Amino acid sequence: MSRIQIYDTTLRDGSQGEGVNFSLQDKLLITQKLDDLGVDYIEGGYPLSNPKDAEYFQQVRDLPLKHARIAAFGMTRRKACAPEDDTCLQALRDSLAPVCTVVGKTWDLQVFEVLRVDEAENLAMIRDSVGFLKAEGRELIYDAEHFFDGYRANPEFALKTVLAAQDAGASLIALCDTNGGRLPEEIAAAVEAVRRELRIPVGIHCHNDCDLAVANSLAAIDRGAIQVQGTINGIGERCGNADLISVIANLAVKKGRDLLQPGCLPRLTELSRYVYEIANMNFRANQPFVGTSAFAHKGGMHVHAVNRLASSYEHIPPETVGNERRVLVSELSGRSNIVAKTTKYRLEQDSALMTRILNRVQDLENEGYQFEAAEASFDLLVRKESGNYVPQFERLQYRVNVETDHGHEPVTEATVKLRVDSRVEHVVAEGDGPVNALDRALRKALLGAFPNLDDMQLVDYKVRVINSAEGTAARVRVVIESRDKADVWSTVGVSENVIEASWLALVDSVEYKLYKDAEASGAQPCPCD
Repeated sequence: MSRIQIYDTTLRDGSQGEGVNFSLQDKLLITQKLDDLGVDYIEGGYPLSNPKDAEYFQQVRDLPLKHARIAAFGMTRRKACAPEDDTCLQALRDSLAPVCTVVGKTWDLQVFEVLRVDEAENLAMIRDSVGFLKAEGRELIYDAEHFFDGYRANPEFALKTVLAAQDAGASLIALCDTNGGRLPEEIAAAVEAVRRELRIPVGIHCHNDCDLAVANSLAAIDRGAIQVQGTINGIGERCGNADLISVIANLAVKKGRDLLQPGCLPRLTELSRYVYEIANMNFRANQPFVGTSAFAHKGGMHVHAVNRLASSYEHIPPETVGNERRVLVSELSGRSNIVAKTTKYRLEQDSALMTRILNRVQDLENEGYQFEAAEASFDLLVRKESGNYVPQFERLQYRVNVETDHGHEPVTEATVKLRVDSRVEHVVAEGDGPVNALDRALRKALLGAFPNLDDMQLVDYKVRVINSAEGTAARVRVVIESRDKADVWSTVGVSENVIEASWLALVDSVEYKLYKDAEASGAQPCPCD
């Protein structure tokens, strides 16, 4: 079987997704990360569309890429325009990218109703554009836009367009399910039919409007396509593109296909999260293979089975793709969950302690707590129930005041009083709202004793109403996500008062940070007096 080429279009097609915006530096960083894993083609953008993409093709030439070939994307020439006079083709040529990917029309509906040209002119546009860039010494990939819709409507017309690209010098035809509306069996049949007509290889480019982009891509590979185009994490316009993370994992693990660099699979989770971070997007917890929930077990029966035989509820070992197994705790947990979760604490696994922890979890969840998304708070709960909890500071008092004058922005001030190492710290801080003011005041009170808090930051804050029938008196759950240079953790607080719920989650977050750092350094936390 031939090696499968991975063609990444995160920087071009992915950037068209709602809320996605890469800076020039972001694009260069992602390019290097993709090259490290052995991605074959990296589509950097459309050099005519904006100055940033044009500058990318200038700067990317200075990167010491080891494997990937950089592709510039563009369209066929305009109607009634010579290729050497067409600004798009000029931009592709001037980008000096070694690969040019040209998209052209395949569907007769698009040709007649959108381009408003006849069949002969459409074929000439394809031939002229491919031939012009081929004469410039570029490797040419032809993206047959709307191919599967076009083939379904008028097979003869669609085949003529890809044959025109082949005859003009394209090295590969990428068949595109541009609207994302076709089913795997349709993709498979069309790919097989096209391969019988062409002398050159075919690739597949699927969108995810029916949640089938990965399945359709795999179906095309099964029928002889040698290249998959897609984006990391499936980002892209509308419902996104084929998620290359899932495509790569399925091809390598399930189908045993040769792709990327040897040893790349354990870095898939790292790659996925790296792109999320660069794009300033939240991780998708239930993302297959690499999501934080992909190998998370909650039901007691599931955890009991996984503890005995992991493959009983996991289709692959999580470390295959660089992920990890997680055992969740909730009111649905059985004793197996608690035993599995507390193993890392090196506690004596006595029945009474496990039952006590489980009962405490169930009582708190009945009040509105959720620990599956707040494992740091669960960590502290285990310490308390096992008698290993030593408070790092004593909370004495806090107060939050919000003042505003007519026509002015509100001013928020928090006052915090703590006992730390027998000293009382009474401090005041202003912030952009109650939680930010409390966070600043808490840190201000503790930094003298715990300077390592300086590298901790809050990165997410979520509030959810638990019993909405109570209206403004409803109980709320606050989850705070924090991070430092080494870790990310989440904590939870519940109260009828949103500021109190926030304070509880905030204090848990700080206490977890202090415990974590003390254990990492080998020191034992000291009790406050």
